Amino acid sequence: MRPDTFTVSLRSLKGWNGSGAIALIEDESEAAAAKELTIPVVNLSGSLRDAGLPRVTVDNEAVGRLAADHLVKCGFHRFAFYGTDDLWYSQLRRRGFVETLKGKGCGCEIYATRSDLRSGQPWHYGQKDLERWLAKLETPIGLLACDDHRARMVSEACSRLGLNVPNHVGIIGVDNEQLICEFCVPPLSSIARSDFEVGFEAAALLSRIMSGQSPPASDILIPPEGVIRRHSTDIVGVDDPHVAAAVRFIRENLDKQFGVKQLAAHVSVSRRSLEQGFRTQLDCTPHEYLCRLRVERAKQLLAGSIRMKISQVARACGFNNTLQLRRAFKRSTGSTPQRFREEP
Repeated sequence: MRPDTFTVSLRSLKGWNGSGAIALIEDESEAAAAKELTIPVVNLSGSLRDAGLPRVTVDNEAVGRLAADHLVKCGFHRFAFYGTDDLWYSQLRRRGFVETLKGKGCGCEIYATRSDLRSGQPWHYGQKDLERWLAKLETPIGLLACDDHRARMVSEACSRLGLNVPNHVGIIGVDNEQLICEFCVPPLSSIARSDFEVGFEAAALLSRIMSGQSPPASDILIPPEGVIRRHSTDIVGVDDPHVAAAVRFIRENLDKQFGVKQLAAHVSVSRRSLEQGFRTQLDCTPHEYLCRLRVERAKQLLAGSIRMKISQVARACGFNNTLQLRRAFKRSTGSTPQRFREEP
């Protein structure tokens, strides 16, 4: 039995002496039950297109856009989406993903099923169809699953097919459910939904409604928190083996000081050939790519709970000094490391 098959119906609140409720309205039956209550209900779920209730939820199209940008930055040129046709949030994530890729001149393979994860079906239900679809995909390919459960299903199907994750299939899910993501082999990248902000805004909305204010005419959408990168997308999906080797070296040695000359020597190719390979595969120079990753790493450290000195951040990202970090950071973000840290 899957853990999300256990739910408490809103009908159990009938006669409850409360003033309001926040709920996950995931089907028409629960939507009807919510409307039968004499108290206001705020919906958190994006399963239904319109439950007829005020809703606060993550911006699901933005989730799809974020996933597309992440997989493109990983260097993938082929893309796929695995989701469901009968869950509204899956359709929105697919739309954001596909339209972003289309804007970048990329296509996308789609595999959409009916939702079976809450239907009482066994975990392996539908796996053969999923495997047949995966086996037809040209690799390397970057794949977005509409949630972490389905991302795990893709990962396990890849294992049975002999497809390496992430070298053949780079997988990213949604929800950042740590028990799924961290214990999957390999650990799954995922998009965090900003659950705290969603809950906070839902409580604030419920409070306003209980005080007599009218609910908003449209959903309140909260931007996703961001990509939590793990091993399932820790790769650049490029066909050039020298570029791929260079990217792996960069990712594994970001805290060390080296330049393009040393990078070319490490992958046993001339600097000119490496430059050409990067421009063809990643549309940038090796130096630009190296600086981009170092700045991204600096942003993670600056936003982390451990407050490091700027000089420590610079060294941890392979910069010779704080001036180098400041220049690269300003060029990439338009801000300084100190200002970035102080922004809310």
